[in-house]
Amino acid sequence: MKAIKRLLWVAGVVLGLAVLAGLVFWLRPVSCFNELMYARLRFAGVESHSVRVAGHRVHYYAEGPSGGRVVVLVHGLGGRADDWRELAPYFAKAGFRVYLPDLPGYGRSEQPTDFSYSVSDEAGAVVGFLDALGLKQVDLGGWSMGGWIVQRVAIEHPERVARLMVFDSAGLYAKPLWDTRLFTPATAADLDQLDALLMPNPPKVPGFIAEDVLRRSRKNAWIIHRALDTMLTGKEATDTLLPQLKMPVLIIWGSEDHITPPDLGVKMHHLVPQSELDIIPGCGHLAPVQCAVQIAPKVVDFVKQ
Repeated sequence: MKAIKRLLWVAGVVLGLAVLAGLVFWLRPVSCFNELMYARLRFAGVESHSVRVAGHRVHYYAEGPSGGRVVVLVHGLGGRADDWRELAPYFAKAGFRVYLPDLPGYGRSEQPTDFSYSVSDEAGAVVGFLDALGLKQVDLGGWSMGGWIVQRVAIEHPERVARLMVFDSAGLYAKPLWDTRLFTPATAADLDQLDALLMPNPPKVPGFIAEDVLRRSRKNAWIIHRALDTMLTGKEATDTLLPQLKMPVLIIWGSEDHITPPDLGVKMHHLVPQSELDIIPGCGHLAPVQCAVQIAPKVVDFVKQ
């Protein structure tokens, strides 16, 4: 009889925990997905650290051999360091030390209210990050807004960048052909439109997950608005500056990118004579995540040169 009671008690506890876990997942699915991703990264041996940059805490991941040549990858608007989770391991396996910072305001970094979130100030934060870690010269890559940021770093501090990589990059003066308010979606319909811009054939997002994404979007919208307000002026565009670059430059683009269309990559290639351009068929703006297998051999060969 006691054994049966004990078994029933254990079963009740397990059921209660399962119900609680299900409730937490229902209410905060994005947080649950994030925790699973953090666990996956830890299991893969990816290090998680923070450093002070201009008085603010900046979180970053590091992977690969500590003595390897350094690659630093910078995420885009509304993104975070985890966005490189599919591509970064290829560099690490090839013997490179890879650093993935969360820009100020994004991911697990601090969100200072006294920061402009402009491209130039984020570029300054990237240089500050290199200084904080004692990284004198690196192979530097950036995606979308991150591509714009690393262009500014390479232009203003060419001695710090051995090779430059840009992925579906912003930076050239071009008026968006889509509604930029979608970067801070307010409704499920907005979220569907944004997904359609970001990737070919986007999956349908369940309603409870969409609601949590929208909740987080509302919380962080002020950062996106500050960044967009400065970006859309065109004052920090790199059209006239890119020809100054002397280091090797690799330009990677998804052929189905509707956020920064491939013709921008072609124009960037023409502005940087020593650059290489690779347009990946069937990939959208999220190419470094969704098309990492196709991209990896090209970028690893590039940094090995």
